[in-house]
Amino acid sequence: MIKVAIIFGTRPEAIKLFPVYDSLKKVGLNVDLVSTGQHKEMLVSLFDFFSVKPDVELETMKKGQSLVELSSRVLRAVEEYLIKKSPDIVVVQGDTTTCFMASLAAFYQKIPVAHVEAGLRTYKKYSPFPEEINRKMVGCLADLHFAPTERALEALKEEQIIKSVYNVGNTVVDAVLMAKSIVEKRESDYTSYFKNLDFNKKIVLITSHRRENLGEGLINICNAVREIANKYPFIQFVYPVHYNPNVREVVNEKLASIENVFLIEPLEYDKMVFLMSRSYIILTDSGGIQEEAPTFGIPLIVLREDTERPEGVDRGCAMLVGTQKERIIQVFDEIARDASVYEKMAGVSNPYGDGNSSERIANTILDYVKGKNN
Repeated sequence: MIKVAIIFGTRPEAIKLFPVYDSLKKVGLNVDLVSTGQHKEMLVSLFDFFSVKPDVELETMKKGQSLVELSSRVLRAVEEYLIKKSPDIVVVQGDTTTCFMASLAAFYQKIPVAHVEAGLRTYKKYSPFPEEINRKMVGCLADLHFAPTERALEALKEEQIIKSVYNVGNTVVDAVLMAKSIVEKRESDYTSYFKNLDFNKKIVLITSHRRENLGEGLINICNAVREIANKYPFIQFVYPVHYNPNVREVVNEKLASIENVFLIEPLEYDKMVFLMSRSYIILTDSGGIQEEAPTFGIPLIVLREDTERPEGVDRGCAMLVGTQKERIIQVFDEIARDASVYEKMAGVSNPYGDGNSSERIANTILDYVKGKNN
């Protein structure tokens, strides 16, 4: 039987690959779900929520390790797995250290690589860092390239990656629709969990923890949130604060004393989906949330200088504002005070997918591996 190894390490990777895992099994393939543990603690609740358990768990994390140390540990651990199990193809997702190193390990073993979410680019080496280069390097190694949008497809072709390139949509839409159907059946559980929030009032969700925003960028973001929260005391601002001490120190210093700002612990995926679905506006530097929020019709303010996901900006459901305080405040005011602007942004259909991406990927992988084996 054809054997597929899906290798992931972070929460966003897992979310976007679980629908692929289901679809690959539905077409009759033998699938190993391999976790490198890059976000080990954050993955446990995700496994429970989606009723999924990894077949293999690799111990690659070490407190305080550098990107070089992490890369070498992932590379070695994945190599050992591949030598032992010899899958017919390796599936990776996105732009993480796990994605890059798993692809490199598969290349060294001459095992084909399928890259989910291929072709995203900012064309700026250090933005996002190190993800931009990770993703480009995986593009050099992969045998199947599953682009999430037409723009990503064209980016690959411009780089002369023209063989086995497919525009399939983004599996994050498949995942968020799966999660939405589960969450809606448990609504009372989530309103009880967020007992300090009044769901009869407007909620603004904030997430910011990207590496390139640490320091001055995050300080500017927090100062902007502080001013906006004071200007709109009837709105609740909810900020799940990342565990990174460089994030926590700044956020707590700037925002902890504001009555209508709720600083909470990082949220499990299902709780984040629920909170997104009940939000009025979202301010974020997250790539995944840029793709997920349009499913719920929530206007997005993207707290980044560049984005490798420009389709939301182009279609009008997101505004790219950077990290300058006055610009963030200006755009928030524009969306919050002008109903026509808000309604136009909220009314845009999700430009990233239709919920059938994983099925397309599974069928393509099946055909590809069958063709190689014949």
